[in-house]
Amino acid sequence: MSYSDFTLDRVRKTFGLTISDKTDIFASVHEVECPPLLAEVLRENVPLALASNTEKSRSEMIIAPILIAVRKYLNNQISLFSGIDFTVDSAQGLNGNCDFIISRSPELLILNAPVVTIVEAKKENINAGLGQCVAEMLAAKLFNEREGNNIQAIYGTVTTGTTWKFLKLMGQVMEIDLSEYYINDIGKIIGILSNILTE
Repeated sequence: MSYSDFTLDRVRKTFGLTISDKTDIFASVHEVECPPLLAEVLRENVPLALASNTEKSRSEMIIAPILIAVRKYLNNQISLFSGIDFTVDSAQGLNGNCDFIISRSPELLILNAPVVTIVEAKKENINAGLGQCVAEMLAAKLFNEREGNNIQAIYGTVTTGTTWKFLKLMGQVMEIDLSEYYINDIGKIIGILSNILTE
């Protein structure tokens, strides 16, 4: 097994999670003004990514520029890893590549704890990516614990690039925000990502 083999129901049963669906978990998070460069990049890239309609095009043309803008907004105090192997516990199926991993360490060459955010790119079906994202978040929790960084919350997002759904893992409780955020509300998306990375 690997991350991509997990459905939401399977990961819940395998790891004894409680799933808590909530609305507007991030309602109190303030928007961040979209940087002009990112706005220009998205104006150019979004139509291209949607036309080719692959996970790779959405990941490269929409998601990566947004995450890079968040990193710049946070004065490069976080690190961003794309497509790396994140094998934490193969026996439990917590192995495979992650689309994006964000760490609170500014170290760029080595993935250091604490890993705080997992970003899972999906072509069109957000809900189909929830199980995989939850499995990756559990791996991040285990990775942090092994490194002596027992941070309280691990966050995840499943995104098509134009639609974003956020998740929060606290102990054995997985909160899934029923609200979805859209690319035309990019300031809110940047605000949420910045908030969870500096919490």
